[in-house]
Amino acid sequence: MITRRDALTRTGLALGAALLTPRFVGAALAQSADGLLEPGPLGDVWLGPKDAKVTIIEYASLTCSHCAHFHATTWPVLKERYIDTGKVRFTLREFPLDPLATAAFMLARCDGEAKYYPITDLLFDQQQNWAFVRKPQSPVDSLEQLLRQAGFNKEKFEACLKDQNTYAAINTVKTRGLETFKVDSTPTFFINGTKHSGALSIEDMEKIIKPILGA
Repeated sequence: MITRRDALTRTGLALGAALLTPRFVGAALAQSADGLLEPGPLGDVWLGPKDAKVTIIEYASLTCSHCAHFHATTWPVLKERYIDTGKVRFTLREFPLDPLATAAFMLARCDGEAKYYPITDLLFDQQQNWAFVRKPQSPVDSLEQLLRQAGFNKEKFEACLKDQNTYAAINTVKTRGLETFKVDSTPTFFINGTKHSGALSIEDMEKIIKPILGA
Protein backbone atom coordinates (compact mmCIF):
# COMPACT_ATOMS: atom_id res chain seq x y z
CA MET A 1 0.00 0.00 0.00
CA ILE A 2 1.32 3.45 -0.93
CA THR A 3 1.02 5.83 1.98
CA ARG A 4 0.43 9.55 1.72
CA ARG A 5 4.04 10.16 2.66
CA ASP A 6 5.19 7.77 -0.09
CA ALA A 7 3.04 9.55 -2.67
CA LEU A 8 4.46 12.94 -1.81
CA THR A 9 7.99 11.61 -1.75
CA ARG A 10 7.62 10.05 -5.18
CA THR A 11 6.57 13.39 -6.66
CA GLY A 12 9.60 15.05 -5.14
CA LEU A 13 7.76 17.25 -2.68
CA ALA A 14 10.76 18.03 -0.52
CA LEU A 15 9.70 21.50 0.55
CA GLY A 16 11.93 24.45 1.14
CA ALA A 17 13.59 25.06 -2.23
CA ALA A 18 14.62 28.66 -2.74
CA LEU A 19 12.46 30.85 -4.98
CA LEU A 20 13.88 32.75 -7.90
CA THR A 21 13.46 36.49 -7.57
CA PRO A 22 11.14 37.91 -10.22
CA ARG A 23 12.31 41.05 -12.03
CA PHE A 24 10.30 43.76 -13.74
CA VAL A 25 12.25 44.13 -16.96
CA GLY A 26 10.82 44.82 -20.39
CA ALA A 27 12.88 42.85 -22.90
CA ALA A 28 12.81 43.11 -26.66
CA LEU A 29 13.73 39.48 -27.07
CA ALA A 30 11.41 38.26 -29.80
CA GLN A 31 10.99 34.51 -30.11
CA SER A 32 9.90 32.37 -33.01
CA ALA A 33 6.11 32.36 -33.05
CA ASP A 34 6.09 28.78 -34.23
CA GLY A 35 8.36 27.65 -31.40
CA LEU A 36 6.47 29.53 -28.71
CA LEU A 37 3.11 28.28 -29.87
CA GLU A 38 4.19 24.65 -29.83
CA PRO A 39 2.39 23.09 -26.82
CA GLY A 40 3.99 20.97 -24.16
CA PRO A 41 3.09 17.33 -23.42
CA LEU A 42 -0.13 18.29 -21.63
CA GLY A 43 -1.18 20.85 -24.21
CA ASP A 44 -1.94 24.51 -23.62
CA VAL A 45 -5.23 25.69 -22.14
CA TRP A 46 -6.15 28.72 -24.21
CA LEU A 47 -8.64 31.47 -23.48
CA GLY A 48 -9.77 33.71 -26.31
CA PRO A 49 -10.14 33.08 -30.06
CA LYS A 50 -7.43 31.65 -32.30
CA ASP A 51 -7.66 34.63 -34.64
CA ALA A 52 -7.07 37.25 -31.93
CA LYS A 53 -4.54 39.91 -32.93
CA VAL A 54 -2.67 39.55 -29.64
CA THR A 55 -1.37 36.30 -28.16
CA ILE A 56 -0.10 36.27 -24.57
CA ILE A 57 1.79 33.34 -23.06
CA GLU A 58 2.49 33.61 -19.34
CA TYR A 59 5.08 31.50 -17.56
CA ALA A 60 4.29 31.50 -13.85
CA SER A 61 4.74 29.65 -10.58
CA LEU A 62 1.81 29.10 -8.25
CA THR A 63 4.06 29.88 -5.26
CA CYS A 64 5.33 33.16 -6.76
CA SER A 65 3.96 36.20 -4.89
CA HIS A 66 4.56 38.45 -7.92
CA CYS A 67 2.45 36.08 -10.02
CA ALA A 68 -0.30 36.15 -7.42
CA HIS A 69 -0.20 39.95 -7.46
CA PHE A 70 -0.61 39.96 -11.26
CA HIS A 71 -3.53 37.56 -11.06
CA ALA A 72 -5.20 39.60 -8.33
CA THR A 73 -4.81 42.99 -9.99
CA THR A 74 -4.09 42.87 -13.72
CA TRP A 75 -5.62 39.55 -14.72
CA PRO A 76 -9.32 40.30 -14.01
CA VAL A 77 -9.18 43.53 -16.04
CA LEU A 78 -7.17 41.96 -18.86
CA LYS A 79 -9.68 39.13 -19.09
CA GLU A 80 -12.73 41.38 -19.04
CA ARG A 81 -11.47 44.01 -21.49
CA TYR A 82 -9.47 41.94 -23.93
CA ILE A 83 -9.86 38.17 -23.61
CA ASP A 84 -13.61 37.98 -23.13
CA THR A 85 -14.07 40.47 -25.98
CA GLY A 86 -12.02 38.36 -28.40
CA LYS A 87 -9.08 40.75 -28.78
CA VAL A 88 -6.50 38.66 -26.91
CA ARG A 89 -5.69 34.96 -26.75
CA PHE A 90 -4.03 33.86 -23.49
CA THR A 91 -2.48 30.79 -21.92
CA LEU A 92 -0.79 30.11 -18.59
CA ARG A 93 2.20 27.77 -18.72
CA GLU A 94 3.81 25.97 -15.82
CA PHE A 95 7.13 27.27 -14.51
CA PRO A 96 7.20 25.96 -10.93
CA LEU A 97 9.92 27.50 -8.76
CA ASP A 98 9.82 24.76 -6.16
CA PRO A 99 8.37 21.28 -5.52
CA LEU A 100 5.25 22.69 -3.87
CA ALA A 101 4.43 24.70 -6.99
CA THR A 102 4.94 21.56 -9.07
CA ALA A 103 2.45 19.73 -6.87
CA ALA A 104 -0.05 22.56 -7.17
CA PHE A 105 0.19 22.52 -10.97
CA MET A 106 -0.27 18.74 -10.96
CA LEU A 107 -3.49 19.22 -9.04
CA ALA A 108 -4.64 21.98 -11.41
CA ARG A 109 -4.12 19.60 -14.33
CA CYS A 110 -5.83 16.67 -12.64
CA ASP A 111 -9.38 17.43 -13.80
CA GLY A 112 -8.58 18.43 -17.37
CA GLU A 113 -8.81 21.74 -19.18
CA ALA A 114 -12.19 22.80 -17.83
CA LYS A 115 -10.90 23.02 -14.27
CA TYR A 116 -7.42 24.40 -15.02
CA TYR A 117 -8.21 28.10 -14.64
CA PRO A 118 -10.74 27.75 -11.81
CA ILE A 119 -8.11 25.86 -9.80
CA THR A 120 -5.14 28.09 -10.67
CA ASP A 121 -7.27 31.14 -9.89
CA LEU A 122 -8.18 29.63 -6.52
CA LEU A 123 -4.55 28.82 -5.74
CA PHE A 124 -3.35 32.32 -6.64
CA ASP A 125 -6.19 33.94 -4.66
CA GLN A 126 -5.48 31.81 -1.58
CA GLN A 127 -1.69 31.61 -1.96
CA GLN A 128 -0.93 32.94 1.51
CA ASN A 129 -3.15 30.26 3.03
CA TRP A 130 -1.28 27.29 1.59
CA ALA A 131 2.10 28.27 0.14
CA PHE A 132 3.37 30.28 3.09
CA VAL A 133 1.77 28.69 6.13
CA ARG A 134 3.86 28.15 9.24
CA LYS A 135 4.38 25.05 11.32
CA PRO A 136 2.80 22.98 12.73
CA GLN A 137 0.52 23.10 9.67
CA SER A 138 2.26 21.96 6.49
CA PRO A 139 1.80 23.54 3.03
CA VAL A 140 0.71 20.18 1.59
CA ASP A 141 -1.97 19.71 4.26
CA SER A 142 -3.15 23.28 3.65
CA LEU A 143 -3.25 22.62 -0.08
CA GLU A 144 -5.33 19.50 0.47
CA GLN A 145 -7.81 21.40 2.65
CA LEU A 146 -8.10 24.22 0.12
CA LEU A 147 -8.77 21.91 -2.81
CA ARG A 148 -11.75 20.39 -1.08
CA GLN A 149 -13.47 23.51 -2.44
CA ALA A 150 -12.71 22.20 -5.93
CA GLY A 151 -14.12 18.74 -5.23
CA PHE A 152 -10.95 16.93 -4.22
CA ASN A 153 -11.21 14.27 -1.54
CA LYS A 154 -8.17 12.68 0.07
CA GLU A 155 -8.03 9.80 -2.41
CA LYS A 156 -8.23 12.04 -5.45
CA PHE A 157 -5.67 14.47 -4.02
CA GLU A 158 -3.14 11.70 -3.44
CA ALA A 159 -3.82 10.03 -6.79
CA CYS A 160 -3.09 13.29 -8.63
CA LEU A 161 0.21 13.68 -6.82
CA LYS A 162 1.25 10.15 -7.78
CA ASP A 163 0.80 10.78 -11.52
CA GLN A 164 4.36 10.60 -12.80
CA ASN A 165 3.34 11.45 -16.37
CA THR A 166 1.89 14.77 -15.26
CA TYR A 167 4.93 15.42 -13.05
CA ALA A 168 7.31 14.81 -15.96
CA ALA A 169 5.20 16.87 -18.39
CA ILE A 170 5.15 19.92 -16.12
CA ASN A 171 8.90 19.78 -15.70
CA THR A 172 9.29 19.45 -19.47
CA VAL A 173 7.38 22.72 -19.94
CA LYS A 174 9.58 24.43 -17.36
CA THR A 175 12.82 23.09 -18.86
CA ARG A 176 11.84 24.20 -22.35
CA GLY A 177 10.90 27.64 -21.05
CA LEU A 178 14.23 27.92 -19.25
CA GLU A 179 16.50 26.55 -21.96
CA THR A 180 14.75 27.52 -25.19
CA PHE A 181 12.96 30.74 -24.32
CA LYS A 182 15.35 31.92 -21.57
CA VAL A 183 12.67 32.35 -18.92
CA ASP A 184 14.57 33.11 -15.72
CA SER A 185 11.95 34.73 -13.49
CA THR A 186 8.23 34.70 -12.90
CA PRO A 187 5.95 35.95 -14.17
CA THR A 188 7.33 36.18 -17.70
CA PHE A 189 5.07 37.07 -20.60
CA PHE A 190 5.52 36.58 -24.32
CA ILE A 191 3.25 39.03 -26.10
CA ASN A 192 3.18 38.27 -29.82
CA GLY A 193 6.58 36.68 -29.35
CA THR A 194 8.26 39.47 -27.40
CA LYS A 195 9.46 38.77 -23.88
CA HIS A 196 8.40 40.92 -20.92
CA SER A 197 9.36 39.99 -17.36
CA GLY A 198 7.61 41.11 -14.18
CA ALA A 199 4.09 41.51 -12.81
CA LEU A 200 2.82 43.91 -15.45
CA SER A 201 0.07 46.28 -14.43
CA ILE A 202 -2.92 46.70 -16.72
CA GLU A 203 -1.44 50.05 -17.78
CA ASP A 204 1.84 48.34 -18.69
CA MET A 205 -0.03 45.65 -20.55
CA GLU A 206 -2.14 48.14 -22.49
CA LYS A 207 0.93 50.11 -23.60
CA ILE A 208 2.06 46.92 -25.33
CA ILE A 209 -1.17 45.54 -26.73
CA LYS A 210 -3.08 48.68 -27.75
CA PRO A 211 -0.69 49.55 -30.60
CA ILE A 212 -1.00 45.97 -31.89
CA LEU A 213 -4.78 46.29 -31.79
CA GLY A 214 -4.65 49.67 -33.46
CA ALA A 215 -6.35 51.26 -30.48
